[in-house]
Amino acid sequence: MSLFDKRNNVLQYNGNTVNGATADIAITTHGSDVYFAICACMAVSAVAFGGLALTKPRTHRIFHYITAAIVMVAAIAYFTMGSNLGFTPIQVEFHRTKPVVRGNYREVFYVRYIDWMITTPLLLLDLLLTAGLPWPTILWVVLIDWVMIVTGLVGALVVSVYKWGYFAFGCAALLYILYVLVFEARKHANILGSDVGKSYLFCGALTSFLWILYPICWGLCEGGNVISPDSEAVFYGVLDFLAKIGFGCLLLWGHKGIDPGRLGLRIRDYEEDPAVNGSMGGSGHGNGNGNKEGRNGHSDGANGA
Repeated sequence: MSLFDKRNNVLQYNGNTVNGATADIAITTHGSDVYFAICACMAVSAVAFGGLALTKPRTHRIFHYITAAIVMVAAIAYFTMGSNLGFTPIQVEFHRTKPVVRGNYREVFYVRYIDWMITTPLLLLDLLLTAGLPWPTILWVVLIDWVMIVTGLVGALVVSVYKWGYFAFGCAALLYILYVLVFEARKHANILGSDVGKSYLFCGALTSFLWILYPICWGLCEGGNVISPDSEAVFYGVLDFLAKIGFGCLLLWGHKGIDPGRLGLRIRDYEEDPAVNGSMGGSGHGNGNGNKEGRNGHSDGANGA
């Protein structure tokens, strides 16, 4: 049978048996269709965000590149899930009687957490750079975010009731992130100007609201085995669509008139980089400040010999 004989027959090629166990609670072609649809949206958005970057000076593209990277990584993850790959069967803690969630092993997509390990720090980077927060604070919040994602993954893979302990750790990490987004970052963004404050408010509010819904989805899916994997695809898919594509559109629209230099992001273009246009040995060619750069630059022409 040809791969294209049916609209979506991927489940005939990629079954539900992994590592000697079979997931009897798994996506159907409907769930696969949802994942592929979100994959297509993410891929188109990656091209669009990357294309918009080309309309800006190179020194103003940081938010375009970060946002394009978010949806690009998500597109790969959703392609994997739509292909019924990147999962492992995990024995459920709660056995249900409804046909769509009846069984012993549920399909848990670990690739989703790999996606989040990459994309959620980038998303936070978009937000916290917009707010102009200092780098130590940003790095600390990213670390807490990784704690949240890892504990969510470990909890999803744990069979016993101890999974809810990891869930609690993840929720605690989320609460701290929400505190930074709602209070510290918002206050700092408002100081930088009304346009920066408004851009941050829209994006930060959207992110804070959506991120609160992720633990609820986790509890209904990987945690409690309440809703079917197809419904899980819809729930997570809508959340990711809004949290990545919707967020990206709002962010780039808000940044259209904001100079990154106002946010503390003084980025040099190629022509300004002394490593490209300055002297290799400190002779200071290229501009009126060449002699000064040659004496005080990284190669120090006076002492380099």
